[in-house]
Amino acid sequence: MQTLQTTSLRVVDNQLFILDQQALPQEKRWLPADSVVLLVEHIHALRVRGAPLIGLSASLLLALLAENGESRDELARSLETLRASRPTAVNLMNNLDRMKLALTQEDFVPALVTEALRLIEEDKALCGSIAQAGSELVKPGSRLLTHCNTGGLATAGVGTALGVIALAHQQGKVANVWVDETRPLLQGGRLTAWELGELGVPYQLITDSMAASLMAKGQVDAIWVGADRIAANGDVANKIGTYSLAVLAKFHGIPFYVAAPQTTLDPNCPNGEAIPIEQRAASEVTGVAGSFGAVQWAPENAQVYNPAFDVTPAALISGWVLDSGVVTPEQVSAGYFAR
Repeated sequence: MQTLQTTSLRVVDNQLFILDQQALPQEKRWLPADSVVLLVEHIHALRVRGAPLIGLSASLLLALLAENGESRDELARSLETLRASRPTAVNLMNNLDRMKLALTQEDFVPALVTEALRLIEEDKALCGSIAQAGSELVKPGSRLLTHCNTGGLATAGVGTALGVIALAHQQGKVANVWVDETRPLLQGGRLTAWELGELGVPYQLITDSMAASLMAKGQVDAIWVGADRIAANGDVANKIGTYSLAVLAKFHGIPFYVAAPQTTLDPNCPNGEAIPIEQRAASEVTGVAGSFGAVQWAPENAQVYNPAFDVTPAALISGWVLDSGVVTPEQVSAGYFAR
């Protein structure tokens, strides 16, 4: 395969490397991901993360394994192992469905390579279209709030919600971005803050529990988030804490937008209740770990409930910004996502 480079993925000498997102922002460290076992470990540890990026990394690895001599049967097993690595993010399933179809071709090795590279280029184009459509909704002088991380670290392109914010900033329409730290892994504090700083976008970092007070004071003009899965009725699964923001936005009369590519749609999932929600390790709540080491602040035997995602009902969403354009609540009520 050709040499390839995105913000978070790299292919060199027919080997896949991922940017370790657990080491950011203190260190930019590239790690090998040249086996299914390694990539699954990286996905579980969130060294590689973001619904689009997870799907793209899995697709690239399958193509590289094929070029390196893995048989059709071995590739089929590898594909299903990768599919099970992240149950909530539907981009992974959608991408692997396309790779599975390529695997059925007589000359499956070039077919897999072509499909993986096509998915990368499609994601870049999808992100650009989302940014263009979403930036038209941003009013001059906007103070925006975002949750988790949805930029180039999570995609092959400019990102989803963060791509919208970056383009709106370039257009001179962003006064400030409130960045939720995003518990329990601080992906807003570590990653979104870093990306906005790199882009020169003015921001202020807040704890998740501060968002309500900002809204009450009239300091938030709109909320922009991404998605890991959009159900047929418009319900959205996203990083835990998203639902809270949507409820607060509804109460305060603030627009709440979801930005996501077509690969995040799941017309076979009827509603949010049918979306599997991943439970993560208790250690992510009882303390913190990173490039600086580990700190434990809760009692050793503390019982923990730690879902990685929550579901925001469609009724709380002002608009779904896709690469195809803005989808309104009226369109969703009419079955737009169920097609």
